[in-house]
Amino acid sequence: MTSTLQPASTTEVVNRPGRWLALGVLVLAVLLVAVDATVLGLATPYISEDLKPSGTQLLWIGDVYSFVIAGLLVSMGSLGDRIGRKRILLVGATAFGAISVFNAYATTPEMMIVARALLGVAGATLMPATLALIRNLFHDPRERSLAVGIWGATASAGTAVGPIVGGFLLEHFWWGSVFLINLPVMAVLVLVGIKMLPESRTANPGPWDLVSVVLSLVGMIGVVYAIKEAATHGFAWTTLVAGLLGAAALYGFVRRQLSLPTPLLDMRLFRNRGLSGAVLADLLTILGLSGLVFFLSQYLQLVQGRRPLEAGLAELPAAIGAVVAGLVAGRAARRFSVRSVVSGGLAAIGLALAALTVLDQSTGYPLLGTALLVVGVGAGFSFTVTADVILSSVPKEQAGSASAVSETAYELGAALGIAALGSIVTGVYRDFTGPAGTPAAAHESLGGAVEAAAHMPAHSAGTMLDAARTSFVDGLALAAGVGATVLLAAAVAAWFLLRGQKLEDGGPEHT
Repeated sequence: MTSTLQPASTTEVVNRPGRWLALGVLVLAVLLVAVDATVLGLATPYISEDLKPSGTQLLWIGDVYSFVIAGLLVSMGSLGDRIGRKRILLVGATAFGAISVFNAYATTPEMMIVARALLGVAGATLMPATLALIRNLFHDPRERSLAVGIWGATASAGTAVGPIVGGFLLEHFWWGSVFLINLPVMAVLVLVGIKMLPESRTANPGPWDLVSVVLSLVGMIGVVYAIKEAATHGFAWTTLVAGLLGAAALYGFVRRQLSLPTPLLDMRLFRNRGLSGAVLADLLTILGLSGLVFFLSQYLQLVQGRRPLEAGLAELPAAIGAVVAGLVAGRAARRFSVRSVVSGGLAAIGLALAALTVLDQSTGYPLLGTALLVVGVGAGFSFTVTADVILSSVPKEQAGSASAVSETAYELGAALGIAALGSIVTGVYRDFTGPAGTPAAAHESLGGAVEAAAHMPAHSAGTMLDAARTSFVDGLALAAGVGATVLLAAAVAAWFLLRGQKLEDGGPEHT
């Protein structure tokens, strides 16, 4: 059972008058993470110009956060179950704000990569704690569905707020300012959270196993790093060693969890077909989407010449669609079925990505805006329902572990998507043929090409930029096609894995 610092009966917890205000604090944490993820893509052209990272360093800046957070989510979710979910949330939020300052004032690509990695450590404390606290605040299934919908809608709203606020800041201040917007959100979260959030933890959880923590971190980073390097540079002995080390560490992690009386992650959770299907759907969805999302802001700014604020507003339909769908997803899943809502959402995203395979430099906004709206609606339906399924599949004392599994799938999918699909874009881009005198830096990234063009004769610069932009869009279209294939496969998998799943009682239907 879950104990609280202020014990209450189940009825009192359900009827807690402050539970919706407490939810408001939790969604601030989600907003913090979502805003941070989106402003990075918007600031990438400016970071490229100022820090001059290589193409590989640029990818590391984009995905090291996901690498670290994926490696630590399970450990931090388990730690929250032990020391208190409110406590780890507030400590993590404070650290997140402080490390955001380090990100803002990074002066070299290496420093930026380290800053993003440290932000991942802090970020790993936030997401599992928010979902676990929702599971403990809302015992009524329909209320919990609405709470999860609001939670997901806030994450989507963050993807809209981030680019718009970030775009405004980038037009008036230096790129580091986009990270400083975390500070006021963090301050409100901590100050209000101290008063409003109830503490909850697992009774008699056992020790926090540091060996398991290390195995989880080494395993995740090793495997994801190997995939990233293989996708970018092909197979090499160092890549093979990293992959084998990561796989061995993950194998050791699983074996150790099965032997411990109180494991960091109860592997028996995966025997629940609904939970396993929802986790797999989340992983494949983010994998198919993240590479495209990471490069979309560069397309809007560096290819179509939009200003940062305009680029942020251009991405708004995806967030609007996700917010609206997230708020009605629970009701739709009860009226129809879990698998139809999730599979339908994933198929919609896949078809929207397929439409983006026709992108070129002059693609009009109606196609792009419509595709983004469909992506948002599909994601709002699928992510909200899968999160509800995952929370409903476990008793509340295991909410931290289940939430961590859900978020690990999300972050692992993001890391793999940026690594694999990002490498497709980069690989196609690097092969463009520029005029004589095109510097090597122009082949590293589109931002590098724009910077190099400023130091070339006007005619050569124009020819080089046109070739670079054409190649970048070709890579983006190819990545969209691969993403569409992944999403449609995920839709089929979800249809079979979520068969008979329902939300009312958190268990499978008996048909």
